[in-house]
Amino acid sequence: MASIRVTEVLAALSLTTDLATGMPFEKGLAVCLVADAVAARLRLDEAERRVVFHAALLAAVGCTSRASENADAYFDDIAFQQAFHTLDPGDPAVFATQLRSFGAWAPRAQPALARRYATEAPEGAPFAVRSVCEVSRALGPRLGLPEAAVLALTEVMERWDGLGAPDRLRGDRLSLAGRILHLAEQAVLAFRGRDRAASLAELRRRAGGHLDPDLVAVFAADPDAVWGVLDQPDLLTAVVSAEPGLPTVIRPEERDHLCRSMSVVVDLKGRYLLGHSAHVAEIADTAGELIGLSATERASLRAAALLHDLGRAAVSSSIWDHPGPVGPGDWERIRLHSYWTDRVLRRCPGLTDLAEIAAGHHERLDGSGYHRGVRVDDQSVSARLLAAADVFAAMTEPRPHRPAHKPGEAAAHLSAEAAAGRLDRDACAAVVEAAGLRPPRTEYPCGLTEREVGVLRLAARGLSNRPIAAELVVSERTVGHHLAHIYDKTGRRTRAGAAVFAMEHGLLPG
Repeated sequence: MASIRVTEVLAALSLTTDLATGMPFEKGLAVCLVADAVAARLRLDEAERRVVFHAALLAAVGCTSRASENADAYFDDIAFQQAFHTLDPGDPAVFATQLRSFGAWAPRAQPALARRYATEAPEGAPFAVRSVCEVSRALGPRLGLPEAAVLALTEVMERWDGLGAPDRLRGDRLSLAGRILHLAEQAVLAFRGRDRAASLAELRRRAGGHLDPDLVAVFAADPDAVWGVLDQPDLLTAVVSAEPGLPTVIRPEERDHLCRSMSVVVDLKGRYLLGHSAHVAEIADTAGELIGLSATERASLRAAALLHDLGRAAVSSSIWDHPGPVGPGDWERIRLHSYWTDRVLRRCPGLTDLAEIAAGHHERLDGSGYHRGVRVDDQSVSARLLAAADVFAAMTEPRPHRPAHKPGEAAAHLSAEAAAGRLDRDACAAVVEAAGLRPPRTEYPCGLTEREVGVLRLAARGLSNRPIAAELVVSERTVGHHLAHIYDKTGRRTRAGAAVFAMEHGLLPG
């Protein structure tokens, strides 16, 4: 593979956020095409169209920022997101009808969930959405988005009538790109399960409330022309072809910075998953060097390791954060996460070469693994290294049902797995050696002290001051002082923002 279109890689992130928000697969691609069509009808120049295009493609990049909190409050963060995207508090009659079915994914608790949302959302939404905005601000530039596109990402939950969040912006205080995103998303959502006339009626109902009425008028002037961009045999190919201006092209070995940002989005799905993908990638890469992989092979292994858990986005955070054994139904959902990793990577030409390595991290040589459950004697060296690295990293990280194992215990487990014929013996030996080569950290970013890093790690996992104080054997007041210093030094103000900072700088897991 000589070169890769960056848009192909970003499309994989769009597909991943579809899974995380309970949306139809490729919904984000459809929103991108509709938004670009509206921008073209407005005769925006090339630079402005690129802003709209990339902001629309990555509109949901912050969607996992409160996955754990949403799962705690509403049982299933994915079902919550799916319902949230169509709620319309600007129309009291419609909103009342929507609330009557809100929470239907948990029938026994449905009335209580609806009351909770109706009671808590007006006051709590601005705070909650700030997490989404902070993650978008952190990741947008790393994904190559210009400042105007990042601004639009921070406005995805605002509304024309000022009833959105986090800043209650209204009217033309919202950026044009942000308003186009609102219209494009609601157009795609309205089009699902309706004919074009009914879909247009829904957009007109939202005009002046959720949506900019002038933009709805532009859409309504020739809706078939806009919706026509979705009449494509392959939406991803259509998105790549529609990108305004000169495309950004990179070599396969330059994918790391994009893959690392994508891994952060997925690792936010669970309080105990933070930094896991980068941890696996670090171990696998060093093991690959020890075993003699070429620079090209190591680059692919690193990228595959960073993306191996993309499919976690399709599984509710209530499962990833569950403190005890999961039932058979939830276990089947867990087993499917590697299937979704495979689906996403094989769908995007710029990442297809990573699918076999990344999606096979739970397969075993004797056929006892998943999701395919087949014997993989012909598995590549890189795939065998990734499988072993994933086991070692997971064991040495805390999980909701257990503390982290010591490295020696993880090494013994790998030896036992190799002896039983489930993991490759040479790969296990290289992984254990690689893990032992990790040097101790002596300096921390932004002048953070070692104690502040300890507080940051616990705060990133959602612990409040009291449990942090108990864990570190200090007073709550001391924890408060440390957090104030951390926020001042890092510029982050939310749990999700702190978690992204910690992952960006290799402070998690730890």
